[in-house]
Amino acid sequence: MGIFDTHSALMARYETARASGQMPTGVVMDRLLSATEAEINGRKTVTVGTHNYLGLAYDPACIDAAVEAVRREGTGTCGSRIANGSFSEHVALEREIADFHGMAHAMVFSTGYQANLGVISTLVGAGDFLLLDADSHASIYDACKQTQASAIRFKHNDPASLEARLRRVKDEPGTKLVVVEGIYSMLGDMAPLKEMVEVARRYGAYILVDEAHSMGVLGERGCGLAEAVGVLDNVDFIVGTFSKSLGAVGGYCVSNLEQFDILRVACRPYMFTASLPPATVASVRAALAAVRERPQLREKLWNNVNRFYGALADAGFQLGSIASPIVAVCLDSELTTLAMWRALLDRGYYVNVGLPPATPSGESLLRCAISAAHSEAQLDGLAEQLISLGREYGVLPQEDLRRAAKA
Repeated sequence: MGIFDTHSALMARYETARASGQMPTGVVMDRLLSATEAEINGRKTVTVGTHNYLGLAYDPACIDAAVEAVRREGTGTCGSRIANGSFSEHVALEREIADFHGMAHAMVFSTGYQANLGVISTLVGAGDFLLLDADSHASIYDACKQTQASAIRFKHNDPASLEARLRRVKDEPGTKLVVVEGIYSMLGDMAPLKEMVEVARRYGAYILVDEAHSMGVLGERGCGLAEAVGVLDNVDFIVGTFSKSLGAVGGYCVSNLEQFDILRVACRPYMFTASLPPATVASVRAALAAVRERPQLREKLWNNVNRFYGALADAGFQLGSIASPIVAVCLDSELTTLAMWRALLDRGYYVNVGLPPATPSGESLLRCAISAAHSEAQLDGLAEQLISLGREYGVLPQEDLRRAAKA
């Protein structure tokens, strides 16, 4: 038996896609040109798949802060904070991210994936219960593998399903931790968080909210879904990332629980990973200041979202249930999805592909990540190309049939 034989089914799909020249995982961006454009295969391409929601990856203040930090403190930390000590920038960022959320404590991780993996697997163990939404991110599922807690899934965005499962274990000893997301990364839908918090509190469970795709996007101050629905003071942990709205890389967890700092000496993905380099921390601090001070970025983002989502919905595409910065076009087959993705790339537009088993209910998706930095012309152009391809591949009716149906 070969060492890769356990992946034989995936390898067969991979080879089929590669043979047809349709390889979303093989795209090389020869050169980034701006927050919304890259050179791919020698051609200027509009990027609508980078999750740079506020355009801050190319913000001059963020770039200047990063460059200055490199010159001042070098290119890397060369070890973990437990071994090599914390830089003053790490401490400052933790203080600022905690204050941003109105929380007492914060820990910064080297990636958002590690934040979920580390925090969740450290909070619950043998004899405890981890209750997670069925559509949770891979980092949350991987945390289940790292803990001896009993992992229990509940139906996606279904407070009644969560309550049924909590009722089942309410008399069992051990901690109960509920994990949900603000905006779900595949379809762009949002958790009914207020109702989820009410259910968790009713059964004495703790609740953790992953705001990776909603921090900077939702709420009056951009704190995420918990702020937007008025439950920021009622959640126990918020996990987020720096790789979306803040335009960099890294993750964090904030909390008001008094003994939170014990995680620093209990959480292995924090303890045994090299800490973020000075340039990244400096750029994140500048980006966080922009989220605080420039609410017009969120306003522009939502104008773009509503314009693009509305154009695709009016054309008849099956989309995620609500408008959000992740606009998912649901298609009926992998082959159609890959073909349309490749055609879009050939026409100068880069979007994401979502295929089973990574997608909910085995759906095939073209995922568009909208940014405040996108121009109306860029988004209108992508919408026009998607509609044209939708008709070409039979996803949408031809225009004459559509007019007849409306008549």
